[in-house]
Amino acid sequence: MLMNKNMDVLERAIKAAALQGAHIIVTPEDGIYGWVFTRETIYPYLEDIPDPQMNWIPCTDPERFAPAPVQERLSCMARSNAIYVVANIGDKKPCNSSDLKCPSDGHYQYNTDVVFDSEGKLVARYHKYNLFVTETQFDYPKEPEFVTFNTSFGKFGIFTCADILFHDPAVVLVSKLQVDTVLFPTAWMNTLPLLSASQFHSAWAIGMGVNFLSANTRNSSLDMTGSGIYAPDGPRAFHYNTETENGHLLVAELSSHPRLSPTYPTAVNWSSYATSIKRFSPDNHDFSGVIYFDQFTFTELTKPEGNRTVCHKDLCCHLSYKMVEKREDEVYVLGAFDSLHVVEGEYYLQICTLLKCKSTDLKTCGQPVATAHTSFDTFSLSGTFATSYVFPEVLLTGVQLAPGEFKVLCDGRLINQNGTSKPVLSVTLFGRWYEKDPPHPQQAFP
Repeated sequence: MLMNKNMDVLERAIKAAALQGAHIIVTPEDGIYGWVFTRETIYPYLEDIPDPQMNWIPCTDPERFAPAPVQERLSCMARSNAIYVVANIGDKKPCNSSDLKCPSDGHYQYNTDVVFDSEGKLVARYHKYNLFVTETQFDYPKEPEFVTFNTSFGKFGIFTCADILFHDPAVVLVSKLQVDTVLFPTAWMNTLPLLSASQFHSAWAIGMGVNFLSANTRNSSLDMTGSGIYAPDGPRAFHYNTETENGHLLVAELSSHPRLSPTYPTAVNWSSYATSIKRFSPDNHDFSGVIYFDQFTFTELTKPEGNRTVCHKDLCCHLSYKMVEKREDEVYVLGAFDSLHVVEGEYYLQICTLLKCKSTDLKTCGQPVATAHTSFDTFSLSGTFATSYVFPEVLLTGVQLAPGEFKVLCDGRLINQNGTSKPVLSVTLFGRWYEKDPPHPQQAFP
């Protein structure tokens, strides 16, 4: 009953998108099953999803393989509305004792994305490689899958939620396989100040130079909200709602081949400027603070304008800024982090961030905060990054993006264009140093 109710919701969205001329629609992770289940209770509802090379249209040939009512219905949604449909379901595959990794219940269960083309044919199947720590009901695939498919409107790649934080398959799809657009079903729990959904996904699209279609589940108890259609030069449409449980359909037009667009961003040397200058300020007022379990080094912005530097290990972050007004009831800091993040996944970060503290107590710096009252006339943020994978974020009060209000210079500086339209929550260069990551769990425990 839950699955049919959820598919009714998806079907209404698919019809509405098709009527607006959309070529493809992405629906959320967990959008059909939800997530209140165990490995055992979800099993009867999983389907055996065949290899897309089988050339199968479930809508017109539902009995060709094992019963697959979910795939059949999704296929018919795509076919009847002449639109590509991306959905997140579960795949099951039998195994036996000859496979040393075969689970004790005799089958694998995978968190799986499927894509049906406008005729209802299954054209892509992706098994999530970087499972979130709570996804014990699903198994890791043995190797990362680099799933792409071609259309008349560009080359697409697909991965799911936590995959975006790691090298495989996300970076490979964009950097090596050169997809034009990434499809991204997600159930993303917003983690301010640096990892709210719209904030990070938009930054990733800019940093990687790719179109990015992010469909997030809405659930207030888990703080899930924030979907968007993002281009390499900024967001085209996004939605962030903490007031209601309602979903929202986003429709926008993107360049099908963004690398050929005259507005495609030029290459950035992320450390060029920062390594060419001397430290702006001494470290005698630096202090430590925590952002999502990570121990940052901070320095306070004590004046309405100035130049500040803060360093952590080998990363030095430089900031030049001018506030519209320095308020007595708000404190901003410049922070740096250069180390391994080890909670809910292990990955190496290099981060430079200008952010508002939760209160005037410096001990609150790094804690989640969603509103601010301080605007900036100018800011210029840079860092001595050792990685070429850096994602630029600007987040305004109300957890809103700032399209068109900032740009990245080729020397690695993140600057604002003409002041900020709203007060600032954070300005961040979020770097990922993939080479320093520990092995994936599937490789660490063969």
